[in-house]
Amino acid sequence: MTKRSYYIILILAISMMIGCSSNNDEDIEDPIVDDPSADLYFPPLSSSTWETISPEELGWNTDATMALNTLLEEKNTKAFIILKNGRIAMESYFGSFTRDSIWYWASAGKTLTAFTVGIAQENSLLSIDDPSSQYLGEGWTSASLAQENVIKVRNQLTMTSGLNELFFDCVTPECLRYTADSGTRWAYHNGPYTLLQDVVSAAAGTSFTDYFNAELRNRIGMNGFWLSTNGSNNVYFSNARSMARFGLLNLNMGIWEETVLLGDMEYITSMSSTSQGLNQSYGFLWWLNGKDSYRVPGSQEQFNGFLIPNAPSGTYAGLGKNDQKLYIVPDQGLVVVRMGEDAGEDQAGPSSFDNELWGLLRDLIGY
Repeated sequence: MTKRSYYIILILAISMMIGCSSNNDEDIEDPIVDDPSADLYFPPLSSSTWETISPEELGWNTDATMALNTLLEEKNTKAFIILKNGRIAMESYFGSFTRDSIWYWASAGKTLTAFTVGIAQENSLLSIDDPSSQYLGEGWTSASLAQENVIKVRNQLTMTSGLNELFFDCVTPECLRYTADSGTRWAYHNGPYTLLQDVVSAAAGTSFTDYFNAELRNRIGMNGFWLSTNGSNNVYFSNARSMARFGLLNLNMGIWEETVLLGDMEYITSMSSTSQGLNQSYGFLWWLNGKDSYRVPGSQEQFNGFLIPNAPSGTYAGLGKNDQKLYIVPDQGLVVVRMGEDAGEDQAGPSSFDNELWGLLRDLIGY
């Protein structure tokens, strides 16, 4: 073979390889995105407009819908919402309750306070490792000054103040009695929690409500208000969609669309992570699933296993009296809201209704 013939054959071979490669490229199709809700959606701030996506579009098992709705109605539910990556996949109201009706969050509203404390810290108004007395004043408890001065804002966030929970809602010094050193005992206690709002107020130099409204509520289009229902506590009231908005904000790690409300990722992560070594299933006023053990309000007993066995392990939640529920499931892109009357157990936070509900949601969503 001459040198010239060799080069001709080589050129032809290369041409054929390029042609084959080109034809193969034409046969390759762009990957198909099978989740029509994959991009995160945020509803407008000043509008009732909210994009929806049907369970059918999501490929959910719609045969499970009837059983879910039956449970919700039988358990005295007033409002129920599921968001999938921000879009409404289910929204139901029962009896005379409507989309605009107002209801209380009970202790699910503790999560609002936790988020607001984070904003105040990021704005350099306070540190959660400061002594609480720096903001509440000396003598805010009936403990000795030495015992009181080691209680930090962090202890109020994690239910580890060491103060006796017998006078559950009371916030006066006579009621806030020393039981153990702060950080050594976990006890669900409304009094020290409620005073977190006074901490923020003192740090910000304005009322907690004004600070909360300006820094959180108004910036994500929520409605609602804080109201004491017994003269001591402070309970949030809003419609169900406002609770869903707050859930969506947390699903997106403190960012509403392109607006960063809370950019402190360490704090954001701490809210939904074990915050102390006494109750693995408690963060910064959020309840956590997927941990090896948990404690519940009104008890010093530790229980083994997940808080909500039927829910995805990464679920975290705001849980309030009479089964007010706000669940966040990051790896599923889900926010679930339930408002209503007591589902049957009269519990301050977690109840068997959590697991019963998630058993049916598992059938529906198929996670």
